[in-house]
Amino acid sequence: MEKGNYRVLLFYKYVEIEDPETFTAEHLAFCKELGLKGRILIGSEGINGTCSGTIEQTDAYMKKMHEDERFKDLWFKIDEADGHAFKKMHVRHRKEIVNLSLDEDINPLELTGEYLEPAEFLEQMQDENTIVLDARNDYEYDLGHFRGAVRPDIETFRELPQWIEENREMFEGKKILAYCTGGIRCEKFTGWLKREGFEDVAHLHGGIVTYGKDPVAKGQLWDGKCYVFDERIAVPINQVEHVVVGRDHFDGTPCERYVNCANPECNAKILCSEENEHFYMRSCSDACRTHPRNRYFIENNMTVEEFNERLEAIEKAKQKELV
Repeated sequence: MEKGNYRVLLFYKYVEIEDPETFTAEHLAFCKELGLKGRILIGSEGINGTCSGTIEQTDAYMKKMHEDERFKDLWFKIDEADGHAFKKMHVRHRKEIVNLSLDEDINPLELTGEYLEPAEFLEQMQDENTIVLDARNDYEYDLGHFRGAVRPDIETFRELPQWIEENREMFEGKKILAYCTGGIRCEKFTGWLKREGFEDVAHLHGGIVTYGKDPVAKGQLWDGKCYVFDERIAVPINQVEHVVVGRDHFDGTPCERYVNCANPECNAKILCSEENEHFYMRSCSDACRTHPRNRYFIENNMTVEEFNERLEAIEKAKQKELV
């Protein structure tokens, strides 16, 4: 992304926050006063957020946070941007700032995996006795991932512990290197791995976004782009080479463009070209395409006749593929 007058800040910190509900309300008022936009979660275990604003606004935010004793060493990962990456400002209280939904939660301040700086991670993930584990969701992996990394079959982070239990033999006797977008998920997840008896566990300090900017690692051995939870959707990581790994949902061609399924009851993320988005009416399946609440039908003011003609064209295309 070209340099502009705006920034996107990615940050988190596990730290005890007393009366997080009051702090949440005060923090929302402060962010709105500054003119920031974004999404910040606050709980008794800490803070987790992404927000955007002008250089002046983000400078003021970082200064204010660093003046607070609890956040004096808060690490901000900064991307330059040409405008806001969010439409609104949300600051919400949550029981967990990253949801692993454990019966007995993990405190990363007490138990977590070994921290690896980007250059160390690059070196160690090439060791044959190492298994690199993506701690993100399936749709994030599908857009981009470290070369050879394990893709857990999960739709949400809280499903990861159960998936590990079901595939435990894959990791036994191996050094586990975990990674995620900014590092927050891995701090808690690697603590859980250690509690479950996995001894040799490490994670990428600062996450993928830090790895991509590191002057030594330079994003090497990362293929595709990194999914981010704002309007940018995807950001580049590998400074040396770019390999597209995403595949169009409809025709399997290389693709790095995500849209949400037009069926609001599905809302699945679909990798697809703009052409295929419109041909298949932004629907991941026939069932979603014909769903009575299909947003594509509504957004485009389609008549029933036009809709049926489109369905017929899709069916003909499918039959042609089978020949």
